[in-house]
Amino acid sequence: MIWAKEETLPRSEIERIQTERLLKLVPYVYNNVEPYRKKMDEAGIKPEDIKGLSDLKKLPFTTKQDFRDNYPYGLFAVDKSKLLRIHASSGTTGKPTVVGYTKNDLETWAECVARIAAAGGAVPEDMCQICFGYGMFTGALGLHKGLEHMGCCIIPSSTGNTEKQIMYMKDYGTTLLVATPSYALRIGEVAMQMGLNPKTDLHLKTALVGSELLTDVMREQLKKLFGEELMVTSNYGMSELMGPGVSGECQELNGMHVNEDHFICEVIDPATGEVLPEGEKGELVVTCLTKEALPLIRYRTRDITRLYYEPCKCGRTTCRMENFSGRTDDMLKIRGVNVFPSQIEEVLLKTEEIGPHYEIIVDRNNHMDILTIRVELAPASMTDDFKKIESIEQKLHGALRTMLGLDAHIKIESPNTLKRFEGKAKRVTDLRAGKD
Repeated sequence: MIWAKEETLPRSEIERIQTERLLKLVPYVYNNVEPYRKKMDEAGIKPEDIKGLSDLKKLPFTTKQDFRDNYPYGLFAVDKSKLLRIHASSGTTGKPTVVGYTKNDLETWAECVARIAAAGGAVPEDMCQICFGYGMFTGALGLHKGLEHMGCCIIPSSTGNTEKQIMYMKDYGTTLLVATPSYALRIGEVAMQMGLNPKTDLHLKTALVGSELLTDVMREQLKKLFGEELMVTSNYGMSELMGPGVSGECQELNGMHVNEDHFICEVIDPATGEVLPEGEKGELVVTCLTKEALPLIRYRTRDITRLYYEPCKCGRTTCRMENFSGRTDDMLKIRGVNVFPSQIEEVLLKTEEIGPHYEIIVDRNNHMDILTIRVELAPASMTDDFKKIESIEQKLHGALRTMLGLDAHIKIESPNTLKRFEGKAKRVTDLRAGKD
């Protein structure tokens, strides 16, 4: 289902709208956001120097550090009296990233989420269970309001108590699940432990997953649990940009469609900041065209992707971003090799004898990096036969060496040994800080 006509406009019309909104945005930010005005002045750029989309690359980037330096409201373009809601990041690594919304911002947000939800398979008749944590995190309320805007019925179950989540799903007839991919897997796993068959005892038709990377292999794992007919689509957003609703997969599963009348996406070389041609992989940079409270110009997301502009078979003409291959700040440097957790996950999830949960541990001993990967046997592969376990270890070791170009220690654990996560999964433990 295509929700809005803006999703099917000709490229020339999309660019006309973007140009018109960009030319309003730049003076609005310059006049109302002092830190960004300083950036432009230092770069020798004035609003009148921006005459079209080709001039966007002249403007300075905005980064997460700008949020920290101007905590809490320094990047806002409106007075606090105009705000209807505040959200913020957890702030586990310092001051939280604070974002705010005017009445118009909240309406725009709901519309953007409705579009990506409809693209991903949601319909107004859905019973939608939201298993994101409600609170300062933007994910739960963002999806809640957007799906409600579509006309869906919301079950705001939040996170925790997985057995009760499954009870809700079974008793209330949940047809659409909102969760992280890892928690959706956990729900299926616990349902089986409860003696249920997720394919027949639950009624899921669609899973709108986000907040962490969805790989094709993980998508297949979810289908194995809940049934091959389950539509699993990934959507993208972050608090700084708005929350969920920036882009989302359609049912063609051919990349995430961007709401281009609200966001301009670029891909840059993360080292040089140079804008890369269409189809080249690099860091995603997003300009928010229509936000009133917190307009952002050229925000560096740290997410790694590529952009495509040819129309999709679904009928949408908006540009698509490839599902992410990681983040520049998630990349691990191990013995001089760049390693992304998604590469390791791809190997693990393709290994039939291994379950979907894992932990990556990086340590250092005698100036040498040591990569250890803890995995669980799949319940069907549980065995005390040392030779069988050793064979699985060797298979994993070889596959990971082929993928990464380096050796890893494999530790195979019993099922249900590793920690489970209800929100975004923490897969990496890096113990090298302070070691030679």
